[in-house]
Amino acid sequence: MEKEKTLLVMAAGMGSRFGGLKQIEPFGPNGEFLIDYSIYDAKKAGFTKVVFIIKKEHEQIFKETIGNRIQDKIKVEYAFQELSSLNEDYEIPKGREKPWGTAHAILCAKDKVKEPFCVINADDFYGQEAFLEAANFFDTNQDENLYGMVLYEISKTLSKNGSAKRGVCQVKDGYLKKIVESKVERTKDGIFAEPLNGAPSFPVEEGQLVSMNMLLFYPNLFPYLEEKWKLFLKRPSDALLQEEFLIPDVIQMAKDEGLHFVKAIPTSAVWHGVTYKEDKQEVVDSIQKLVEDGVYPSTLWED
Repeated sequence: MEKEKTLLVMAAGMGSRFGGLKQIEPFGPNGEFLIDYSIYDAKKAGFTKVVFIIKKEHEQIFKETIGNRIQDKIKVEYAFQELSSLNEDYEIPKGREKPWGTAHAILCAKDKVKEPFCVINADDFYGQEAFLEAANFFDTNQDENLYGMVLYEISKTLSKNGSAKRGVCQVKDGYLKKIVESKVERTKDGIFAEPLNGAPSFPVEEGQLVSMNMLLFYPNLFPYLEEKWKLFLKRPSDALLQEEFLIPDVIQMAKDEGLHFVKAIPTSAVWHGVTYKEDKQEVVDSIQKLVEDGVYPSTLWED
């Protein structure tokens, strides 16, 4: 049976390596953004609402360029992630500029999400198969303590122009055993992952499953996130200058504490994204090919 489902879009990132606000960079044949394709695919798969997590300063441009043109296609709401969000009584370390991370972003949307929800990045192209898998998980799963994670083969997610963050996953019997947030890069000697927690680098195979932050949760995640966020803020101020409150770390903690399990949902879809400016043309060409093959209409929101 189909259930109400929300698409929660993390769009507050600064896009520093790309050199701009890549969430509103055109990629489709008629100026479509990557997020347009995710919303189109999600709606087609049965999602009924989209919540954008953005910076308050980007609200007007986001509504003008994305929100207003889809609001008659699907219900649209906004949540805001700022350095001061959810920590009003905490003094932000001097010099801290970048957002607090993906787990903090999700927590900022707690008042907007009351139904099962799929988290994605605004600047990633996930593919139709991934959203169908996500929708099927919610429509068939009866256990709200079981979360889901759509996983990609690492070789289908890498940039030719440098390293990128990936959640390297160990899977056993169809469930997530461990996830290590890492900086991953292909070199002449193969693919190597450098864990962000400082652990030694390690080689990975072409078919290694990784998380691209396509995560499937229920609202019972939010109280747990609040608890871990309060603990995160108790770290030494020098550590908090750079450290981030990351959702893969929280997922690992919840699993280790025996509170939640995570179903691994592999997909054969090819991920597309722009980490560096040099990545853009390849993504544009890939989308054009999908349009030519009839996967998407040439003008996405024409109907």
